[in-house]
Amino acid sequence: MSKKTVSIFGTGRARPGDEAFELAEELGKVLAEAGFRIANGGYSGTMLAAAKGAAEAGGETIGVTCLAFGRGGANEYISREIVTSTLDERLETLIELGWAYAVLPGSTGTLLELAKVWELKNKGFLNSDKPIILVGGFWKPLVELVAADEPGAIACIRQADGPQQVKNILTNCI
Repeated sequence: MSKKTVSIFGTGRARPGDEAFELAEELGKVLAEAGFRIANGGYSGTMLAAAKGAAEAGGETIGVTCLAFGRGGANEYISREIVTSTLDERLETLIELGWAYAVLPGSTGTLLELAKVWELKNKGFLNSDKPIILVGGFWKPLVELVAADEPGAIACIRQADGPQQVKNILTNCI
């Protein structure tokens, strides 16, 4: 299988020992072991955790960083950094890189990432074969809220209880 990239969205505030951090680290590991490359924002939290899990499993990692944040470079587990100028360019790059999207728990930044990729799929601007997978139950209330208003909008959303289920969904899409 040629390497396909999974863009992973999640919080930058998770720390080692936090449930979201451990989930992201396991997801990175499982995806790398299955032959996927991962891409994310390249900084701390779930971005670091997923990159760590993937790198320690021998996988490739891409970090898409942003000069507008004024932070240093990508975390130490990123094997390739792509530097962007704006938040919009950063998100567009992550969406463009992704063959699939895994969304972990997060706050407004993660919500922005999910909302953009979800709307692009709903409007037909993204390949319909690119899955959006929500990992864990964090986003379930949002999906239910949207489904109550527009049931068809959730057709492109997949739910996974954990990393193994994400891998299974992705390998079935190949």
